[in-house]
Amino acid sequence: MPDKIQITISGTTLPVILVKNAATEALVSALQEAPITYTARDYGGFEKVGALGRSLPASDSHITTEAGDVILYSGNQIVLFYGSNSWSYTRIGKMEYASLDALKSFLKAGEGDIRVTLSL
Repeated sequence: MPDKIQITISGTTLPVILVKNAATEALVSALQEAPITYTARDYGGFEKVGALGRSLPASDSHITTEAGDVILYSGNQIVLFYGSNSWSYTRIGKMEYASLDALKSFLKAGEGDIRVTLSL
């Protein structure tokens, strides 16, 4: 299994360092067939969330997220954090970014819906 995937928004790509679990293995398997594109929306002033269009195996635990975290929520939604929250999630990985301002710009934090593409 690769240790990274890519997130592309508006022509800009950031790598995501994956954690090893059943969810990331299933995601990588799906991405080997084709990239996945979905729409994500702002929620709570600290994240972008969108339906993946498929379910992944969840292994939720109560965690506190940080900016840059990529999280599986409810088994079928991907959450991209530009802030922090404590909830029961399955961790997917962490985006590699230069600064919090750069991350917020990449995610278009607070600017409405974005199209997100996940790929290998």
